[in-house]
Amino acid sequence: MPFSAATTLETSRRLLLALLAFGLTGTTAELWLMGHHEDWKQLIPLVVIGASAVVLLWFAFTRSRGAVRSFRLSMLLLMVAGVAGAILHYRANMEFQLEMDPTLGGMALMLKVLHAKAPPALAPGNMALLGLLGLISTLGITHTSDHTRSL
Repeated sequence: MPFSAATTLETSRRLLLALLAFGLTGTTAELWLMGHHEDWKQLIPLVVIGASAVVLLWFAFTRSRGAVRSFRLSMLLLMVAGVAGAILHYRANMEFQLEMDPTLGGMALMLKVLHAKAPPALAPGNMALLGLLGLISTLGITHTSDHTRSL
């Protein structure tokens, strides 16, 4: 039985949303297990991920105009939080490396910063990738009158 383009698109969307849910769950577990909740700044990614997960469920089960808009906004927020987190991690690593060796600069400093284990400079980029994955899942949604679609 051949699949229609609409069926293929909907199947792809469901798979992308499932991957997104899996990624949000894994990232939350990793952050929590690493103790990424010591102060309010460290709670930001957990709050953003939690809010995104709630909106993901709303979007997955209703696809109303408000759900689509909120989902897209939450995915953009994930991306912004990911980029901001990467900048904050990078700066923290740079400050630490400069305390250890004030003579570092240029490429040598950048490589030391990127190779540092705590905080991992590029790890927050995972949130940006998850946000992009979510946005991709909304491609092709031009009408939002269907309220019965689900994962």
